[in-house]
Amino acid sequence: MIAIGGAIGVGLFLGSGGRFAAAGPALVISYAIAGIAAFFVMRALGELVSYRPTSGSFVSYATEFVGPWAGFASGWMYWVNWAATGIAELTAIAIYVHLWAPDFPRWLTALIALGVVLIVNLASVKAFGEMEFWFALLKVVAIVTFLIVGLYLVIFSIEGASPANLVSHGGFFPLGFGPVFMSLQSVVFAYAAIELVGIAAGETKDPDKVLPKAVNSVIWRIAIFYVGSVLLLGMVLPWTSYGPGESPFVTVFTQLGVPWAGDVMNLIVITAALSSCNSGLYSTGRILRSMGQRGEAPRFTRSLSSRHVPVGGILMTASVYVVGVAVYSYIPERAFTIAVAISSLGTVTTWGTLIYCQIKLRQAWMRGELPRPAFRMPGSPYTNWLTLAFLGLVVVLMPFADEDQRLAFYLIPVLAGGIWGGWRLVSAKRAPATHVQQRVVPPQ
Repeated sequence: MIAIGGAIGVGLFLGSGGRFAAAGPALVISYAIAGIAAFFVMRALGELVSYRPTSGSFVSYATEFVGPWAGFASGWMYWVNWAATGIAELTAIAIYVHLWAPDFPRWLTALIALGVVLIVNLASVKAFGEMEFWFALLKVVAIVTFLIVGLYLVIFSIEGASPANLVSHGGFFPLGFGPVFMSLQSVVFAYAAIELVGIAAGETKDPDKVLPKAVNSVIWRIAIFYVGSVLLLGMVLPWTSYGPGESPFVTVFTQLGVPWAGDVMNLIVITAALSSCNSGLYSTGRILRSMGQRGEAPRFTRSLSSRHVPVGGILMTASVYVVGVAVYSYIPERAFTIAVAISSLGTVTTWGTLIYCQIKLRQAWMRGELPRPAFRMPGSPYTNWLTLAFLGLVVVLMPFADEDQRLAFYLIPVLAGGIWGGWRLVSAKRAPATHVQQRVVPPQ
């Protein structure tokens, strides 16, 4: 439940509103295409986990099948992904609360939300688990409730809800084909963290039985939770009703004349954002500690409290969140979309790494160098290359999209240079140690 809930955040609850305004009803095509790519990423991860279950992170696969530098790079890009995602979640919380308290400073709302999730993460693993379970359950219940209500409205044509809304306000492509493709980057963000489902399944007592069911069920969750929700949003109200400043789920109930239901949904999407931010601190704290133990992150990230909480890594990520809140105070209208665009780069890197690692695994077991996993990627290697092509397209389209996506695209060489420089430093520190070990340890 926690893994499923962690994959459902503001990318769906808030971001879909702005995407509707930018692309129209055809947005559902973007969600379907990105959903197919997400499914193949999950199947690739499923084969990797079937070969060798890993605890909490996919970085070890990059190290094994590509090289130590790839493990270093993918680990840091995963951290960038979650760091940017957390900033997006905090800005989303401020947007949600602004609906109720328009005069309260948004940046202060985001800072208070950060304080809440930071206290929970620093308290204990048990506190995180209990909070995240109920938040995840609440998110799933909210989506299922909306799907039931939305279907009822459409089937009985209540308050103008009808499939005709998909085409009666300028057509299915009211703004042309371009915006649909340009929305792919932000739609990919909506599916970010879905790989947590595969990782969680691999950590169960019987992964051989649990893994296939968990991974295969993802396609149905994608079809129902994501594509189904977006399709119903387009049927219940005209696409012109939605905008970037409000959750489309709140918009539906408010415009249907049920403001109390809109308030309830607004409360739920606030908990959804808190949940995802909570997961981000939890994940990055443990990834940074793991990298710190290998000498690939600052020394202080290794620190572990008496309650087994990676304090150093959590505080490092939280400090980046504070910077994000500061940026939000200066450009509140753009902070969310900038964070989403940067986070998407991390998601694309993560997905691409998983797909490529599965290709290398397949080549190894076909040569007889490794055992053949029982759970394999369908259509490999063709589906691998198609998925990689899709991810490449997402990146290529970024400079042709809006200003915030272009900003994220121009950050690619900065991120690449930073990771390259970091790896050079790590390699330089390791080289003397390796030399000493080779000189001191006698040959066997």
